[in-house]
This record gives sequence, C-alpha cells and structure tokens, in this order.
Amino acid sequence: MKAHEIMINQVYTVRESDTVRVVIKKFIEHRISGMPVVNDNNKIIAYISDGDIMRYIGKHENLVVDFFYYTAFIKGDAEEFEERVQKILDLSVLNIAQKKVIKVSQDAKIEDIASILAKKHIKKLPVEHNGILVGIISRGDVIRHSFESIL
Repeated sequence: MKAHEIMINQVYTVRESDTVRVVIKKFIEHRISGMPVVNDNNKIIAYISDGDIMRYIGKHENLVVDFFYYTAFIKGDAEEFEERVQKILDLSVLNIAQKKVIKVSQDAKIEDIASILAKKHIKKLPVEHNGILVGIISRGDVIRHSFESIL
C-alpha cells in the first residue's frame, strides 16, 4: 500500500504570509494540531504544530526546576506569560514553524511511512507529488489501514 492510497486529500494549510493568529484559529476551527505552511504554488515550505506554539509561549530565561519535587516555576509574574501569548498572535507563521519539513512522496510505501513517523516522533507527514502538497498522513491513518482488514 502506498501513501496516495491512504492519505487524506483535504489538507488544511496556512500561507507563508499568515500570522500565528490564523494558525490558531484553524487549529480550533478544524480540531487539528498541525498543518503545512505553503507558498502560492502550494509547495510545502514549513510545518507548524501546537508543539511549536507551546515551545514559544513557554520560553523564559528565569525557569527554576526543583528536581526533588519534579516541579518547575517561573521567577517573575504571570504578566510575562500573558505578554508572550499576546505577542505570538501577530508573529509571522515562519517565525516559529519548522522549516526542515519531513515529507513523503505519494508513492512512499506504508511501512516506510510508519517507520518515519515512529523514528522521528512525529504525528503527521505531508505528502507531495512533484514538490506540491497533495495530502497528509497521520499515525492514525497508518494504524487504520494496516489493521482494518484483519480485525
């Protein structure tokens, strides 16, 4: 089985000129956690996920970790966090998106896709044909298509 046989064809995307505000609205509206960033020719140029956003809003220089109690707290006040949350909304998506995108060809085999998803610890893979986004495959898609005929 190959990528084009199991991929989702309707892929939610954002444009390279969009802000993180647009990304978050799409995450909420479509109940998704990541999507490709494409240019006007639908070429994949980056990938933005909820993890990228969390890493940004969680950044701070004054983190104190108490390993005895496995807790962490920030020296300072909650205002700093609120400011980061507000500031991120107007950033360009390219400021925080991953630019080294792991993607597969529409002819990639399902076992290769499963291997990439597992080894790279990622949830979704954009699928391309001739450099253009044509679909997306998630861990769930691989599991469903691998086992649905034998259960």
